[in-house]
Amino acid sequence: MKSIPAASRSTSKKSGLPGGAWRRIGTTDQRCTEEDLSIFYSGRDNDPYDARILQHATINDLDPDAIEHYRRLRAKVNPTAEELGYDDLELLQALNAIRQEDDVWRPTLTGLLFFGKRLALRRELPSVRVDYIRVAGKEWVPDPDRRYESTIDMRGPLLQLVDRAQATVQDDLPKGFELPEDSAQAITPSLPARALREAIVNALMHRSYRIDRPTQVIRYSNRIEIINAGFSLKNESQLGEPGSQQRNTNIAAIFHETNIAETKGTGIRVMREQMKAAGFTPPTFESDRSADCFNTRFQLHHFLNELDLRWLERFGDIELSEAQRYALIFVRENGAINNPTLRQLTNSGDTLATSSELRKLRSLGFLEKKGAGTATYYVAGSKIPELEETENRSEHGTLEPELGTLASEHGTLESELGTLPENEVALLQEVKALREHLPEALRTSIGQLGERPGEAVREVIVSLCQWRPLKADQIALLLDRNARSLRRDHLSPMVETDRLQLAYPEMERHPNQAYKAPN
Repeated sequence: MKSIPAASRSTSKKSGLPGGAWRRIGTTDQRCTEEDLSIFYSGRDNDPYDARILQHATINDLDPDAIEHYRRLRAKVNPTAEELGYDDLELLQALNAIRQEDDVWRPTLTGLLFFGKRLALRRELPSVRVDYIRVAGKEWVPDPDRRYESTIDMRGPLLQLVDRAQATVQDDLPKGFELPEDSAQAITPSLPARALREAIVNALMHRSYRIDRPTQVIRYSNRIEIINAGFSLKNESQLGEPGSQQRNTNIAAIFHETNIAETKGTGIRVMREQMKAAGFTPPTFESDRSADCFNTRFQLHHFLNELDLRWLERFGDIELSEAQRYALIFVRENGAINNPTLRQLTNSGDTLATSSELRKLRSLGFLEKKGAGTATYYVAGSKIPELEETENRSEHGTLEPELGTLASEHGTLESELGTLPENEVALLQEVKALREHLPEALRTSIGQLGERPGEAVREVIVSLCQWRPLKADQIALLLDRNARSLRRDHLSPMVETDRLQLAYPEMERHPNQAYKAPN
């Protein structure tokens, strides 16, 4: 039987599978995922997951127009391809899009994803879609009335879905206007279309279809994040190098044969090259085993543009390396940075040299270190000033809610907003919005909590974090508790016993750390 490298150390009957199985990764023990177990058991069943038969689907759920669309794309790549001479049934067999069971042809997961009718896709795979979400500002806002400027849910056969998702995002991107010196030709710089397309294809091709979760394209004022289900099977340090580890072999084959996806695992390298050639900050990638997801991040402004240079001039008395300037601007825009991210930004494979750059910024007071070991990351230090113009990068401006008076069932907060630091004002605004949108059942549970014992408090915390991920300070204000005591007596023990999960498990002290209830 095949086994995965650095195999699991132990199992726990109490936790069951996969949660009760562990594997060794580097110097840490991490819980196994469904993906790990599928590799463990691959000796029993050689069929990849994307070849599994969908029991409730029929061949009538496949769309002839989608099959014809595949033929057109394949003919452009290779007009003499043998499979183009097959009839539709033979073609679907060749692509492993259908399989026979009890003398009946049924669609496989690959077949429905590429050729399924919209009604069948909604019925059989309701969460397999692309959600384009437009968010005001740079951060995810807990207030549902302010969270989105707009959202578009997209589903359909994968080859068509790629085109629709790219067009939707590309049409919404800001387009500047430049007239270079000694040139009569105006240009409109924007995120490179090929880089965006590669990222969307990468998400749909490599995502885990075992997980019932849509692919999200989130458009913030300063960046785009593409989040898909399933951590990277390829080590983060090897991202961009030739060769790929394929989670979905049949899906990947169709993308490659139609020339939609780059071959030999070069998609990430193409993204980096395209962004660099256009003068943008290189894309960054984050693979999270604990949350079982993969994040691709594009910054939406040219790196070291006039605004960045003006900001960096504030440090004119200090000679900063290019890597250090990348780090400072990235932290200003995203709140935190770690060694792998800076190596991606600078296209460096030298972990020690990158650590030296980050330590230098820390010694100068520009960065503050958090975490330890492989979980080390850095946030803005006391010497990083705010840049007033930064928020103006969004063509829609910044939404400023009315402050008003904060009140709840627990009484009115005594502090006057005008006397509070800006970060505390923002927290009170968030909690006010949360209280206004609490479900009635949760509102009642909190109102009845009073001085009830610890387990009652934990039950309410779980209910809150099932409603939505929440920061410790938010939970404390909602429950009228001391934040430090709440972390010590409830939140930390609940994470240790898996009653809660961290939104950023690899960065325990991430500035936007939040708690969520397990699915």
